[in-house]
Amino acid sequence: MRAFSILLDRFARLLLWVFLAALLLALGWTLLHLAELAATATRVDESANSQRAAYRATATAMDAAADETGSLHPSWQFVLLQDAPQPPSMMQMPTPTPAIETSNAISLPALLVPPKPSSPVLAGTQVPPPAQKIIRSHSLVNIALLGSDSELTTDQFERTDTMIIVSLNLDTGDAAMLSLPRDLFVYMPHGNMGRLNTAYGIGELRNWQPGGGFGLLRQTLFYNFGINVHYYALINFSAFEAVIDRLGGVDIAVDCAYRDYYPVDMDNPRSSNPDDYVLRTLPVGYHSFDGFDALWYARTRRNTNDLDRGRRQQILLRAMWREARHQGLLMAIPALWAELTSLVETDIPFDLTLRLLPHLINLEIDSIEHFTFHSDFHTSDWTAPDGAHVLLPVQDRVHRLMQNFYTPPSPNQVSLTSPSIGVYNASGMDNWDIVASERLRWDGFHAIALGSFADGQPRQSSQLVDHVATQKGSLVPLMLTALNLSDEQVVIDAKADRAFDYLVIIGRDYESCTFGVLPVDE
Repeated sequence: MRAFSILLDRFARLLLWVFLAALLLALGWTLLHLAELAATATRVDESANSQRAAYRATATAMDAAADETGSLHPSWQFVLLQDAPQPPSMMQMPTPTPAIETSNAISLPALLVPPKPSSPVLAGTQVPPPAQKIIRSHSLVNIALLGSDSELTTDQFERTDTMIIVSLNLDTGDAAMLSLPRDLFVYMPHGNMGRLNTAYGIGELRNWQPGGGFGLLRQTLFYNFGINVHYYALINFSAFEAVIDRLGGVDIAVDCAYRDYYPVDMDNPRSSNPDDYVLRTLPVGYHSFDGFDALWYARTRRNTNDLDRGRRQQILLRAMWREARHQGLLMAIPALWAELTSLVETDIPFDLTLRLLPHLINLEIDSIEHFTFHSDFHTSDWTAPDGAHVLLPVQDRVHRLMQNFYTPPSPNQVSLTSPSIGVYNASGMDNWDIVASERLRWDGFHAIALGSFADGQPRQSSQLVDHVATQKGSLVPLMLTALNLSDEQVVIDAKADRAFDYLVIIGRDYESCTFGVLPVDE
């Protein structure tokens, strides 16, 4: 009996040692796996940082110089606390959301869910059901940037022909911009269908509660797109020009030629006399705009459409951001707050601006994603009973667009576009290497403008030289689409020792204008 007890004791000890050994082995494997993941993440970060550093050192970046970036990263931190705002009166609208949103301990305004339509058919069309709420997996602060046409109208009604939603991701440090077409025909919670650009004006006219014009626009966006926009900033034409001029102008790489009427006498730039205007052509190239020219570029649509106009307005915002960073104005926002709010109407609290300031200062241009509606894909043409030509959203495709807008790039997407692209100009036209490299940057590539090609001789045809020479995961098809080149313009030249993974040589046939812009007659 004693021998059996000793044997049982030894067996129990053996099991205990086996268990401990297995536990240590599992712990060791886990730590090793975590270390490998951390090393991989570090390599991805280092690769991305090195690409960004290389990009900032070129003319294409048009950003802060590499030796100035230290001033863009403050050594201080804001620790201001913001009390949760009181929710609006529940008597105004039914079915409030259950709680106030928070993002990284930042309290955000509550949203009251819009009421259901009173009729299934309004303004001659079927009323769409409420959009499915877009799921957000990160801390987001969404701001509507609105441009008003109030200076040009006499009917005392304010239309927001420019509507860009900027989403700041406080978890990842990224941002995204989404342009909303003014002619989208949507349901508005005041009880009727109408153009999206009228929602703000209707809310102001009816003293909509809660929130006035933005309150109605906010609920309209939530009903039709499933996104919650927290704040707004509204600017008119004169204030927009003043902001651009305050920056000393902006530099824009123009990839499509535009033609529209331009004032003859700049002392009277908004004359109502047609004889005071002439047709002006803006060619493809790299241009410096003052406030008036920037507004002209942002508004023109004589040989294009509203969807392309939204894209150009995002390009202008990028340029303004770049210039503000370069001048160190972002760090001066607290001192400039009074000047800013005299030009821009906004409900963004000053203390929230201070909380967001470190995120804004550290935001890289190439960390901003861009989203726009595409004609005949996200929208369909429709003629309203009153004869107005409008756009109806295609709900399932718009839902995917909104979900992508809320989702930051994955590590796989970042690594996909990390190969370097050098762009040479052999077109004989000034700065077309900058135009092409900015076009590639818009699609997320790491492209650098390198100036004139070595031999200095103009070339008729553009070329894409592939030094990677791999079929699997090749970026060549995506670059061809961005630059509007054909397969016949690709040259395979595999090089292990290369300064760039790909080279683009821009010739006289370069034409990357693929945004529905009509050609300008010479």
